[in-house]
Amino acid sequence: MRSSVSALLLLFLSLPITAAAAELAPDFRLPLLDNSATLSLQEQRGKVIYLDFWASWCGPCRTSLPLLNTLRTELRQQGVTDFEILAINLDDEAADGLAFLQEFPVAYPTLHDASGNIAQAYDLRGMPTSYLIDRQGRLRGTHQGFKPADMDGIRSAIEQLLQEQ
Repeated sequence: MRSSVSALLLLFLSLPITAAAAELAPDFRLPLLDNSATLSLQEQRGKVIYLDFWASWCGPCRTSLPLLNTLRTELRQQGVTDFEILAINLDDEAADGLAFLQEFPVAYPTLHDASGNIAQAYDLRGMPTSYLIDRQGRLRGTHQGFKPADMDGIRSAIEQLLQEQ
């Protein structure tokens, strides 16, 4: 069992886990998808962040967003408050992302990067793609694509970072 968890963790993490080798995640300030406020990555410093790029036209996102929401809810119910999911929508029109969220609602912040500048800063190569960021703002892992079986590895990687100080 332990070796299968380790294998899943290695599949998820394509960037090094060692803090010394990790680079800072590109900072950003983006509007929420409903344009009610803005949020920056810097404001989240001190939390483990799962940064998820998605779009309404992304088939796997119909599965990943609800499963990530369930993970966040479970961690919150366990008293974990130093973890957050930030979802960055890449639709040209915010209305497309908002319509998607009507069908697949989530409780975590959803931001809008209509210009694609933040996706470019993260060198996004496919959809969906997610980045794991530690409390100090360093990139610690990346995950491209999504299938439900990926959740065990994602949860393990997040829990590992939550245990670090």
